[in-house]
Amino acid sequence: MLLLGRDYNSELNSLDNGPQSPSESSSSITSENVHPAGEAGLSMMQTLIHLLKCNIGTGLLGLPLAIKNAGLLVGPVSLLAIGVLTVHCMVILLNCAQHLSQRLQKTFVNYGEATMYGLETCPNTWLRAHAVWGRYTVSFLLVITQLGFCNVYFMFMADNLQQMVEEAHVTSNICQPREILTLTPILDIRFYMLIILPFLILLVFIQNLKVLSIFSTLANITTLGSMALIFEYIMQGIPYPSNLPLMANWKTFLLFFGTAIFTFEGVGMVLPLKNQMKHPQQFSFVLYLGMSIVIILYILLGTLGYMKFGSDTQASITLNLPNCWLYQSVKLMYSIGIFFTYALQFHVPAEIVIPFAISQVSESWALFVDLSVRSALVCLTCVSAILIPRLDLVISLVGSVSSSALALIIPALLEIVIFYSEDMSCVTIAKDIMISIVGLLGCIFGTYQALYELPQPISHSMANSTGVHA
Repeated sequence: MLLLGRDYNSELNSLDNGPQSPSESSSSITSENVHPAGEAGLSMMQTLIHLLKCNIGTGLLGLPLAIKNAGLLVGPVSLLAIGVLTVHCMVILLNCAQHLSQRLQKTFVNYGEATMYGLETCPNTWLRAHAVWGRYTVSFLLVITQLGFCNVYFMFMADNLQQMVEEAHVTSNICQPREILTLTPILDIRFYMLIILPFLILLVFIQNLKVLSIFSTLANITTLGSMALIFEYIMQGIPYPSNLPLMANWKTFLLFFGTAIFTFEGVGMVLPLKNQMKHPQQFSFVLYLGMSIVIILYILLGTLGYMKFGSDTQASITLNLPNCWLYQSVKLMYSIGIFFTYALQFHVPAEIVIPFAISQVSESWALFVDLSVRSALVCLTCVSAILIPRLDLVISLVGSVSSSALALIIPALLEIVIFYSEDMSCVTIAKDIMISIVGLLGCIFGTYQALYELPQPISHSMANSTGVHA
């Protein structure tokens, strides 16, 4: 399911190459350091499926609230603009990687390597001397992004588990709009996070990605079913949106930016997907087709969801669904998919951190250190979810901090660094500078707004749990 920004089949290929040093593991585990698949590679349809599943995740369910934060008119238009901009940056990254591969006579370069090699060839002496930090920065941002996903998964599962358990006694076969129900939480949402914690620790002890791929298949099935039921409901009896604002407050728009860029986080998988294709020259068509489908899906779900629920729109659309067994099953199915996907997303930071930790101890302690680090990282995501139980703000924060850098800022600057000495046009330079400025401003102000909102009391309009939802 929804392996946000990663292709784990390519991870399988790189992991089969045997033990690696921490720096090599950092590259390979992020689905990037793989070899061309040749005639045994992916077909166009297989690549399209991978592209779709890598871009459809929990961020999708938060888009109705994102549209609410931007406005009924500004939201969809801005979502379209961010989508087009993100796809353009994906194309920039592909062009930079291809150019460096030809220049250095390498079969393939990944995101981190492209950043490092690009800095090595730039005119600035200081940047050339510190080029390796470009690779470290990309790897660090990928780890932060993945742990951010895991944090969001914790809150998502706890939110839905709380609602399913505490509404069980009033759940019926008759589906009624949620606003007619008045519910008071019996247990704090943090209690549900602690319930989930030991099960996730046991899950991440599974280190074989081939075994985890079985869970991924199950997650794909449950996600497809739940998305079908969500669309089936929100398209029924949509109220006339005359009372919905076309443009929201500029402060909430900053939260929209973080959520939107979080949802479009897929730039890290374009290089490995292209490299695995049987005919890589066809990848551009697959990219444009796949991302067009993704953008349309995002806009439809976000806009229709906000029109359906209005001011009661929750941080996840599953929390707005009617209190009947049919739509409770949507929460259950999606939560099951998210549960298994947690282990796949967790695999990326674990395989970057664990090799370094193991290298510091003797071989007899390797297994103990491995399991201890895995447990500690899961507990870290749990603790952060407990300290910040705001699904909407965490999504916005992760999107603003790391996703904007990976998806917008770095690709635009990388194009300038690589092609500046090769008669790069002033228009292209200006365009890349504008993209990087947009990404930087979104990063700074989106992060500030998310951090500002964190200590504020949870209002009815921004709630994401049953405790404040009528």
